[in-house]
Amino acid sequence: MQAFTTIHGLVAPLDRSNVDTDAIIPKQFLKSIRRSGFGPNLFDAWRYVDVGEPEQDCSRRPLRADFVLNRPRYRGAEILLARENFGCGSSREHAVWALYEYGFRCVLAPSFGDIFFTNAGKNGLLTIVLASELTDRLFREVESTEGYRLKVELHQQTITTPSGEILTFDIESELKERLLTGLDDIGITLESSDLIRDYERERAKQRPWLFPDIDE
Repeated sequence: MQAFTTIHGLVAPLDRSNVDTDAIIPKQFLKSIRRSGFGPNLFDAWRYVDVGEPEQDCSRRPLRADFVLNRPRYRGAEILLARENFGCGSSREHAVWALYEYGFRCVLAPSFGDIFFTNAGKNGLLTIVLASELTDRLFREVESTEGYRLKVELHQQTITTPSGEILTFDIESELKERLLTGLDDIGITLESSDLIRDYERERAKQRPWLFPDIDE
């Protein structure tokens, strides 16, 4: 996955509480075994007038003009500002894949669904928990200021507003390191590849019939 260090991104406000993973990526799109192709169907039932289907060309589908991501001022947003319990519901990783492929690199909210929060960190999407009062204020600022951008610096754990105010956030150290290095579970495992090979060779000496392909 791509490493996360710093972004200075446009903010899109999704002013809804308890957004579940079925709303983020509806169930009909879960048939795919690929980890790509979900961006056009992010919030599908909210973005489009018709009902979307897998592998459908979304470029000509009628849009709901009142949905926030269809408003021109939020085109190209990299930071999603959300309400409490964002990503609740089922455990589908597809929800994170859809957000990431759409272009979001960071989600700010007062709270997240536990499984979604874990999936996000394992797939390069930074989720930041903010106090409800601060979230309310950011919603007001974003909605009143076109082109509102925030600078998010993971190493320093800071968010800088357009006025220059610096906000801080907490993040678990292991998750922070994972995002900074861009290592998913497989990448982290491969960092110990020499130790794994040494272990397999030692086991092969003890039980050679279990490891016929191990080189001495």
